[in-house]
Amino acid sequence: SYLATWYLNEGYGQTRLPRSAHPSLTPCQLYPTSDGWIFIMCNKEKFWPTLCELVEQPDWVSDPRFRNFADRLANRDALTKLLDETLAKRSSADWLSRFGGSVPAAPVNDIAQALDNPFVTEHGRLQTLMHPSAGEYRLVAPPVRSAETPPARPAPALGEHTDALLTELGYDARRLQKLRASGVI
Repeated sequence: SYLATWYLNEGYGQTRLPRSAHPSLTPCQLYPTSDGWIFIMCNKEKFWPTLCELVEQPDWVSDPRFRNFADRLANRDALTKLLDETLAKRSSADWLSRFGGSVPAAPVNDIAQALDNPFVTEHGRLQTLMHPSAGEYRLVAPPVRSAETPPARPAPALGEHTDALLTELGYDARRLQKLRASGVI
């Protein structure tokens, strides 16, 4: 990554910026809307005039503070304030609909909204397991799939297979009882 390259070659260690802002591009961070937050990522110069048009601020394109990446970065605080004021006038859904493939943007969802996203169910990202003590148990499927079907049961409970494993290793019932009595298992 470029952050590692900066560090390895220049000794520059990037710190975390407010609102998950990009260290060298702006606008590229979280912005509040009337009902939540969105992330806007103008990571190419071509997105800046489009964003200005879609937020109904065409004069920002020719504003000397915002002409290019370097100018916008030098004036990040002023630009953030202007975008905050503008974006707070409409809902996240309104802005995302307006940007619709013209400006990279995404909603910031809470857990319920994220799980309600059609992508989650359409791509099988939720799974239901039978838990030995809790019964039917729902969880998010593993992010990396290594087989066609996800595991059909949860991880074993602590000690669930201890006797079977120790028996397989040659321990008899009497020895298991002694280990259990002494608190080893």
